[in-house]
Amino acid sequence: MDKIMTDNASGSLAAPTSTAAEGSRTLRAGFIPLVDASVLIAAAEFGFAAKEGLTLDLVKDVSWANVRDRLAFRQFDIAHMLSPMPVASALALGSNPSPTITPFSLGRGGNAITLSTALFERMQQAARLAEMPSALESARALAMVLGEMKARGEPTPTLGMTYPFSSHNYEFRYWLAAGGIDPDNDVRLVVVPPPLTSDALAAGAIDGFCVGAPWNMIASERGVGRIVAAKQDIWPSAPEKVIGMRPDWADANRDTVSRLIVALDRAARWCDRVENHDALSQALADPRYIAAPVEIIRHVLAGEFSLDAKGNRRVIDDYFLFHGRSANYPRPSQALWIYSQMVRWGQAEMSLNNARAAASAYRPDLYRAALGPDSAPADADIRIEGDTDGDRFMDGHVFDPSRFADYVSGFAVRSVQSPPKGSDDH
Repeated sequence: MDKIMTDNASGSLAAPTSTAAEGSRTLRAGFIPLVDASVLIAAAEFGFAAKEGLTLDLVKDVSWANVRDRLAFRQFDIAHMLSPMPVASALALGSNPSPTITPFSLGRGGNAITLSTALFERMQQAARLAEMPSALESARALAMVLGEMKARGEPTPTLGMTYPFSSHNYEFRYWLAAGGIDPDNDVRLVVVPPPLTSDALAAGAIDGFCVGAPWNMIASERGVGRIVAAKQDIWPSAPEKVIGMRPDWADANRDTVSRLIVALDRAARWCDRVENHDALSQALADPRYIAAPVEIIRHVLAGEFSLDAKGNRRVIDDYFLFHGRSANYPRPSQALWIYSQMVRWGQAEMSLNNARAAASAYRPDLYRAALGPDSAPADADIRIEGDTDGDRFMDGHVFDPSRFADYVSGFAVRSVQSPPKGSDDH
């Protein structure tokens, strides 16, 4: 597993030239109503796409499976996608896999884990938690409560995540396992669409969830949930959402792909600037997009969290990072970490061919071709393109792609099941 080639170059692409002479090109783009769609929405709303001769026809969808299928069936040209979705497609996982690549990450951050207020109160009592426990302390406290529940014969808690092949699933599982909880046996994980998570928690249908903003904040503002961990607590450099496209479409529309990347790069820079967050919040709050209160979106962009209805607050610097620290660069090492979790939890088999396929879903060659060779991070390596500092996790593990097998086998909590032949992930 130490000779994984991950540059994926398939010939250089010319940087975008005079777009005015080429006329406008309309791209139909699917998205889910989440703040991490900001770069795509800003590119459409604030002229960044138009400047590159592109019109983005944004289509709001209800589930990640729908987005995947509509991209595969050519109803979408591009799509706002979960960072593991291209990797899953490359490995032919899921009920309807179709070849998908990503040349651009939409940023870092945005996810959080929220538990019901009743469950969190039990954790406080069981472990004598402080009002502001760390993510690891919270996970260990939940493990104590689960032990008590099992001893009393209480039902296993149900926890929601957005999709089996999602950062939410792997981050939730990582957090649980770091606390000594087996996600496959000690709790019940189910799929809940992001906009429904807060309502599902309020109705008692689930006992917690991992989802993107603003739905964690909405649950805490309603007094039904307590935020116990953020994405930054688990994996600081994690890519959250990406722009997905079919590889055949990318090959047939090389200039369009380059122009799209340029537009998204400029939109991401704009989204990172604090002085633009009021305008961005107003745009995102529109019913066409997220349809959530402006003030909640504005707090989310600032990383200002209301953890619960008691007034406990937390500020996370760079909770959303749309462009800084090379947040848009599609690192193959990140695809490999995602693959490591697929292996860890029994979704995929470990093999060199699978590792190469997983890494090939992330296309830094297309990113560099559009933005120039100097656009690559200074620490990007041709073979693994890793980020050691950013790849240190909440339990102290550091992901090294060159020691893939040792990394996966080093976890005390992992699945021993065989990978499923197929699953209905709708």
